[in-house]
Amino acid sequence: MEQRQKVAETMTDKPTYLTREGRAKLEAELDQLITVERKLVAERIAAAKELGDISESGEYEDAKKAQAMTEGRIRELRSLLSRAELIDEEHASNGEVRVGCSVTVRFEADGEEETWMIVGSAEANPRQGRISNESPIGAALLGKRARNKVTVHTPSGVMKLTIVKVR
Repeated sequence: MEQRQKVAETMTDKPTYLTREGRAKLEAELDQLITVERKLVAERIAAAKELGDISESGEYEDAKKAQAMTEGRIRELRSLLSRAELIDEEHASNGEVRVGCSVTVRFEADGEEETWMIVGSAEANPRQGRISNESPIGAALLGKRARNKVTVHTPSGVMKLTIVKVR
């Protein structure tokens, strides 16, 4: 039990790396949840109670689940924002891969190139070219420079990359 508590504490003490844009999006989502969604869910619960026997009301159960999800997301966003460390995107790179910089890599297997921005896990979206510093690829790239070769162990197998450009 004590071991799990230490792991949980360590995980929640970890900083959340955010760009200015990412922080603004999370703050806007939090504001929307607090000012709009909470009220809508409370209205749904009240309306379901007015219908009578709540012990057999599907609408009441759905509304309570929506309330739990809303409150959970509010807690999650508050926690993320309380640990936020802004990424200085303008000065993110000194030639070395760091959080906030863009990295172009060439895959050894097929010669294809791809460019990613290294961001914190709260902003990661690989389809938009934003990978987490905690992902296998992001973690393997950190601290490396252009022309470095990197071997990454991913869930889908080993990847070999060459860093083409860091900016």
